[in-house]
Amino acid sequence: MIAGPERTPLPRAFFDRPVLEVAPDLLGRTLVRSSPDGPVELRLTEVEAYDGANDPGSHAFRGRTARNGVMFGPPGHAYVYFTYGMWHCLNLVCGPEGRASGVLLRAGEIQVGAELARKRRISARNDMELAKGPARLATALDIDRDLDGTDVCTAPGAPLSVLTGTPVAPDLVRSGPRTGVGGEGAPHPWRFWISDDPTVSPYRPHQPRRRAT
Repeated sequence: MIAGPERTPLPRAFFDRPVLEVAPDLLGRTLVRSSPDGPVELRLTEVEAYDGANDPGSHAFRGRTARNGVMFGPPGHAYVYFTYGMWHCLNLVCGPEGRASGVLLRAGEIQVGAELARKRRISARNDMELAKGPARLATALDIDRDLDGTDVCTAPGAPLSVLTGTPVAPDLVRSGPRTGVGGEGAPHPWRFWISDDPTVSPYRPHQPRRRAT
């Protein structure tokens, strides 16, 4: 594989910034998942920011737990959680240690390892759907809780790494409410995506759960 500036892992200082600076700056970067089955790489096209104690939508809003402990650690690590009893989602921890903010990786374009991603995402109708949504992204890259706490600021070849890639021009970045977030956090325009990119997932507002009668 050809080396170059775009193949350089992002430094920890990139993640050691306010979450609302890091999130849009991740668009266009390259996420690499290395495994014995082979590498899968994608270009990030959609993310969401979660601001810890300042954000009712964040897993860390009410403090540290066994589940969210990685969010309170150093920046530049993966926070992986399991949801709805069947899906994993991948986040990148940012901000100073103890702040517990992070960026949910919502979607991306598979650029290397599409054949492997297709085997993991057999229900995808086309390659644009392989990582179109956070659970699909995690499935295509074989992300699970075993990768919780992984340092993504290491050299290529580590289980997970984020490379410089090609940052997106600011005029192509769009923002709006986060998908499925209700309550006080609903209005925050903290979802960021690349304009007109076909891999970006559709927006869905929060739907309150109905109690059984």
